Amino acid sequence: MTQMLLSYCTNVHPAEDLDGVIDQLARYAGPAREAAGLDTLGVGLWLPAELAHRLDTSPADRDCLRAALAEHRLQVHTLNAFPYGGFHREVVKLAVYSPTWAERARLDYVLACARVLADLLPDGVDGSISTLPLAWRAPWTRADDDEATRAFATLSAELRDLARRTGRTVRVAIEPEPGCVLDTVEDVVAWLAPRTGPEYPADRRIDPEHVGVCLDTCHLAVSFADPAGAVRRITDAGLRVVKVQASAALEVADPSAPGARDAVGRFVEQRYLHQVRELTAAGEVLASDDLPVALGHEQRRPGLPGDGPWRVHFHVPLHHEPAAPLVATTDVLRQAVAAVCEAPHGADAHLDVETYTWSVLPPDTLPDGADELVAGIAAELRWAGEHLLAAPVAAAPAPAPAPAPAPEGVDA
Repeated sequence: MTQMLLSYCTNVHPAEDLDGVIDQLARYAGPAREAAGLDTLGVGLWLPAELAHRLDTSPADRDCLRAALAEHRLQVHTLNAFPYGGFHREVVKLAVYSPTWAERARLDYVLACARVLADLLPDGVDGSISTLPLAWRAPWTRADDDEATRAFATLSAELRDLARRTGRTVRVAIEPEPGCVLDTVEDVVAWLAPRTGPEYPADRRIDPEHVGVCLDTCHLAVSFADPAGAVRRITDAGLRVVKVQASAALEVADPSAPGARDAVGRFVEQRYLHQVRELTAAGEVLASDDLPVALGHEQRRPGLPGDGPWRVHFHVPLHHEPAAPLVATTDVLRQAVAAVCEAPHGADAHLDVETYTWSVLPPDTLPDGADELVAGIAAELRWAGEHLLAAPVAAAPAPAPAPAPAPEGVDA
């Protein structure tokens, strides 16, 4: 049986220029491959927009990157094109959703990534690129939605042409995220599937062969969705899961229990948005845009009531078991991957470990220097091979040398 290709996402590293990316391959990715005991390791490269455009226009720079990948026995079959740039600034929060899919810069960025990826792909391997779910939910207008639809239709046409010219298929995967225009898997299906049909105007029709869904299993868990049901909704709509971002959320079963809020409060930090959802006894999902708001730290806004379990958008290292009363939603991850493997084209989906939060973990779990981060990444890859793929991690042939309730507002 063909096995999903596994990689780890390099958005955990702060490098944003070519020299920095090449250095991170030598400092982290190569050593992680060795520590995980792998002949070849996939890296899900994050290329900020400026670097993506530079690589797109410079064959010499692509050759430098290709040589660095080959030197460390690494390969690229997937890119993360969600953050446009500045992903390791002191404060990121809502900035990660800009530019939106209503802005030409987003389309140009993803197309540059697609052309670069097509040139870097190993022979016989399709490529995948994950992208944001249109925008943060507000402001978002009907005109914005129409621009986004046209952008994805243009993207489809360009990706078809790229495949024709190069013989290499690259697919873009829309990644639902709590608080965004496309908050859940249901939202993505409801938006994307109708736009792929023959009844949709040709100039705004999206090709499902080239645009599908990225299933981030931390986001999926936070939404309290049923993993198998979510995958079934995607495939029943004629869409494909192009990519799975292997990630786990934080969960606290009883936020009202003594010490529970203090325990989850240790994960409050200023760089990233950590959306929180609470499941009520009636099955309603209550929403908060950030962990400090959910905890009631924002005096202008009430926190979540804490009568039901919370799940927090904080990517927990896959092999890490948080101290009680917290747990990680690795069961959701396992169930989602199992469902994707059974789905049409499931074995063709890419599995990318995306724990970008290593640098903002609580002090007692924070890696101390490069060696500890390498050890942590390698441990995640071993965990994924054992628990998700039930076999040593797969790699393609080595490259040749050379509807959620509207949450309260949030302060960015």
